[in-house]
This record gives sequence, structure tokens and C-alpha cells, in this order.
Amino acid sequence: MIARISMTLLTTGASLLMGQAARADAVSDAKSFVAAMSAPAAPWAGPTSGPKAVPGKSIVYVSTDQNNGGARGVGEGIKEAADAIGWTYRQLDGQGSVSGRTSAMSQAIASKADVIVLGAIDATEQSSAIEDAAKQGIVLIGWHAVAHSGPDPKLSLFTNITTDPLEVARAAASLPCSETNGKAGVVVFTDSTYEIAVKKARAMEALIKQCGDSKVLAFVDTPLAEASTRMPQLTTSLLQKYGKSWTHSLSINDLTFDFMAPSLGSAGIEGDGAPLAVSAGDGSGAAFQRIRQKEYQEATVAEPLRLHGWQIVDEANRALNKQKDSGFVAPAHLFTAANIGSDGGPQDKYDPDNGYAAIYKKIWKGQ
Repeated sequence: MIARISMTLLTTGASLLMGQAARADAVSDAKSFVAAMSAPAAPWAGPTSGPKAVPGKSIVYVSTDQNNGGARGVGEGIKEAADAIGWTYRQLDGQGSVSGRTSAMSQAIASKADVIVLGAIDATEQSSAIEDAAKQGIVLIGWHAVAHSGPDPKLSLFTNITTDPLEVARAAASLPCSETNGKAGVVVFTDSTYEIAVKKARAMEALIKQCGDSKVLAFVDTPLAEASTRMPQLTTSLLQKYGKSWTHSLSINDLTFDFMAPSLGSAGIEGDGAPLAVSAGDGSGAAFQRIRQKEYQEATVAEPLRLHGWQIVDEANRALNKQKDSGFVAPAHLFTAANIGSDGGPQDKYDPDNGYAAIYKKIWKGQ
């Protein structure tokens, strides 16, 4: 079986997002939210003060899978920020498997790093390694490691960096709701390996079900790490089953859509034809190119990956200075072909033009 396909009704978490009954104003709400989320990025709303840099520290970034554009982009930001603050940086690749992530975490701990960052690695999955690292006094920072932003004392995370997953889910699901005027036929893709992925996917499912006459045709749980082998055949199977009633695909990550195009093309579907793909994260370079070229992806709710990398280093420096986390949560941004020329879009990434790097440098210099 290629993937588990379920039409299970949402009963927890994201049901709070939209309520149980379809609402008459859901389409107008979706249109307003799309407009707000695709507007130019706001000025810097993050920290402007904090502790000076602790010199000579080491930071190890453990990525779930460097084929994942989001995880890769955050690592690039961390490296840049580590260079700016004067720390040594090392990257380890979990290669998309539990064994790979476990091995990478073991290497990171053995290196006696001052800081370990879990890049899209579920903290519960690696709880044993995290406990070991915490006992050794290593600062632990998550990026998409749990399904919420901020500290997680139970899992020994000083803080977890992510945009608001429900805001991201709402932005992604609002687009098909608004542009079909409540008549979307949606397949939702997730990966239950990650708590945050399930939270976003269930929230998208809930919103679509409340959008007029829209339908969730299928809820598909398939591993991101196996997208290259699973998605081509899975796409063909879904096309055969749902045909023209499948208007949109919603996924928790752009990686899902990296391998759908050949099957869609073989079915005679043009690059700007249905099903239109919308991703609830992370804003990979490949996704930006597809959106710009109108090649089987309509939108992505991009996260500021480079900014997140800088924030991670700043949060780690706060931890090393025995201070609280900053509490900052960067907003996400909906990119379509209409606005992809702004806020970093020309560089195939979301990089808000709000001066965050210069601000963090001033903080670390004690200015």
C-alpha cells in the first residue's frame, strides 16, 4: 500500500480553528486572510535587546534530511549567524530515517557541543538522546521539533522555533477555499512522523470542511523521506480515483510536490492546471521556481528560514547567558505568482527585508 488514506473526522486540536458546522462566511473570511498573508512583510517585531555574545562556543545542527528544503535553509541561516557571533558550526544529516537521526544525535552529543539544534526532528522521537544531552549541560534548541513555538521543559528544549502552525495551515487552506468560492476538492498530505505536520494537516482538513461545499477527498499520510519513490505512483492513483473533482493539493511541506509533476504531465495536465498544489511550509527554492514558472505549484506558505537560523543562534546565546528565551514568533507569508517578486522571492526564498541580521549583530555586540 503506497500510503494510508483516511477520511477520519477531526475531533481534537484543529477543530477549535473553525468549529464543527460549515459557516456561510467562510469564503469571505478566507479571501480576507489570503490578502493579509500575502501582503508585504511587516517591519521587525522581534527582540532589539539581549545579552552580549558568549565567545568561543560550538553549535551543531542536526538536520532531519538535507533533501528537505526547509531544514536545509535553516541550517544555512544558522551557519551564517554562527560566523557572525564567532562560534564554530557543524552540520549533521539525519538522512530522512529514524536510525540516521539517532546516529546524528549521538555524534552531536559525542562532539561535546555547547548547543545542539534539532532541525525538523521530532523531539519525542529523540527523547532519549535529548535527555542524555541535557544531563551533560548541552543547550537544546528545536526547529519544528514540537508542534508549538517556545520552551518545552518536559523535553528539555530551551525553545522551539516555528511559525504558528495553525496560522500557516489557515493560510494554505484559505487559498483553495477562496478561489473556488467554497467548491474545492482537496487531497491533504501529511507525514505522521512529525507532530507538527499532523497538527497542520488536521487544521487544513478542518478548514476545508467548513468552506461552503468544499470536500476533503482524501487525507494521505506518507513519509516525506520517501516522497521520491511514493509520490509518482500515489499521484497517478489519486488522479484515477478522483479525476476532475480533485482541484487542489494541500501538503505540510513543499517536498511532497517535488515528485508529482511527471505523473501530472503524463496525465495531460498543464502546469497551471488542476490539481493546484499549495504547501503549508517551508518555502523551498524548488517551490519558488515552480510557482514562478506555474509548473504544478500555485503557492507556498513560506517561513523565513534564514531569519529562523539567526533567531536560533540568538536564543542559544540567551540560554548560555542563563536568560529567558525572547518569545519571538516570526510571521509566515503566503507566496503566489502575484507577489513572488517581493520579500526575497527573486532569490527563491522568503527573506523579510526588515534588517533582522543587523539587529541581532548589534545585540550580540552589546550595543
